[in-house]
Amino acid sequence: MPFKPPSLRACGCVVALGQRCQHMLAADRARKARHDQNRPSARQRGYTGQWEQARIEFLRAAPFCRFCGNPATVVDHIKPHRGDMRLFWSRQNWQPLCVPCHSSIKQARERRQ
Repeated sequence: MPFKPPSLRACGCVVALGQRCQHMLAADRARKARHDQNRPSARQRGYTGQWEQARIEFLRAAPFCRFCGNPATVVDHIKPHRGDMRLFWSRQNWQPLCVPCHSSIKQARERRQ
């Protein structure tokens, strides 16, 4: 079995291939904290009690993940609404997903677009 050598990072850390050093992890945490400071709260973005009721009804009608067929727990906006409340409430823009598919497949697709 071939052996892959460790990777030398710009900060001087040597880490196994595909791993992240402590400096990269700290930089990621700082970047995410800066982003969160400017982001409106979930309630300000439209995720209210009314949304919770609509979400529950939608998942009753469409209980399985669109990608893998497991039980869905997330109502995902197919096209990100970015504050557009008409797009936010458009049921044609909703799809049922499980948490693993929403956190991996869906977000990877959005990053590629």
